[in-house]
Amino acid sequence: MTRFFGTDGVRGVADIELTQGMAFALGEMAVTLLGPRLVVGRDTRLSGPSLEAALAAGITSAGGTALLAGIIPTPAVALLTRTQTADGGVVISASHNPPEHNGIKFFDAQGFKLTKELEDEFEARLQSYVNTHDDTTKPPPLATAPQDDGGAFAREATERYIAHAVETVSGQGLDLVGLKIAVDTGYGASCVTTPEALRRLGAEVVTINTTFDGARINVNCGSTHLEPLRALVVESGADVGLAHDGDADRLLALDAGGNEVDGDFIEAIIALDLKARGLLTHDTVVSTVLCNLGFVQAMEGHGISVIQTAVGDSNVLAAMLEGGFSLGGEQSGHMILLEHNSTGDGLVTALQLLSAQRRSGKPLTELSQVMTRFPQVLINIRVKDREALGTSEAIAQAAEAATQRLAGQGRVLLRASGTEALVRVMVEAADEQAAQEEAGLLATLVKQELA
Repeated sequence: MTRFFGTDGVRGVADIELTQGMAFALGEMAVTLLGPRLVVGRDTRLSGPSLEAALAAGITSAGGTALLAGIIPTPAVALLTRTQTADGGVVISASHNPPEHNGIKFFDAQGFKLTKELEDEFEARLQSYVNTHDDTTKPPPLATAPQDDGGAFAREATERYIAHAVETVSGQGLDLVGLKIAVDTGYGASCVTTPEALRRLGAEVVTINTTFDGARINVNCGSTHLEPLRALVVESGADVGLAHDGDADRLLALDAGGNEVDGDFIEAIIALDLKARGLLTHDTVVSTVLCNLGFVQAMEGHGISVIQTAVGDSNVLAAMLEGGFSLGGEQSGHMILLEHNSTGDGLVTALQLLSAQRRSGKPLTELSQVMTRFPQVLINIRVKDREALGTSEAIAQAAEAATQRLAGQGRVLLRASGTEALVRVMVEAADEQAAQEEAGLLATLVKQELA
């Protein structure tokens, strides 16, 4: 049985794998399982308005109120859910995925991703709905317009989020005057919010891909394709480059030379800044099994413990809440700073990275020397059944043999994607050629066994 909920809500090709009927049903379920007052936001995808209308109709048909925030970053929905005393938040977005995809994910009343137990309840109800409805393409005829057309609330939502983000810097007595910052928002939800927040803090901002264009969201731009931003940084002489994915819950950065500063480097820089100010709780950070060995070594070298979880920001958050930790993140650029927001927040992450740079008086190039990155090779293999990875003895034995050959100077990780029919093979080693050879051998075997 195919599971609808992956690592971050329900995702799929819009109107094929994720339909309006499913959106309507999820709206009804949200009222039942979360409560009647729900904040709804979306990114710029072309399928967004129809899914939003169906979702909102489901909410209202169940007696709830849909507070439509319009096009707005995912972290803004988490923030608004808390500050507007809503019962939950819903985001219509497929994050970094291609334009034809879309997704629906949820926050509880505290702005946190759903617990595994609550997500499983959504999953069971959605399975039941799909199994009992022949046509899930369109919502039922009784679905009417939402109770809130997104007007007044949407106008306030963007401003509230920008003001909150700016306060995380200005409240520390800092500004960004004198910095030139290049920004690529990937035609996504942060086209307005990130450039405006940076300008309010005094930075000179140059931008690309900052129009609401749902046909081009994430296409050769944003945090998944840094080449356009790299060119802009070099051409404009910017001090820093910032790139978001489609819903702006993640950040990747470039230094003045156009060198990538990924989530591991960003987390390391922010962690040291927090520790220096006595704000890194328990001198511990949370990351995932995908974090670079160089990150772990760097943190341990500064007396900071690293807890590694399964991939997914929900797993990072769970470990943070359980241990009372203040900072967690992923190499992909998801960063959770619980002092400022309850979920990954690309804009807040950018501002805290820039604040750390400001306090240090050093350029990002120098701050990035906090860690030495181990060569890491990642190969994605498209497969028929990603779940079959866990039952292949041949793949398991090959992975163990590769680990032994690396002899403690590297590691092997094979995992199924949570959102696509892919198996990801990752090999990390002190020697890049060794990493490439081991990854190539494993990728070939995965293709033979599962493709």
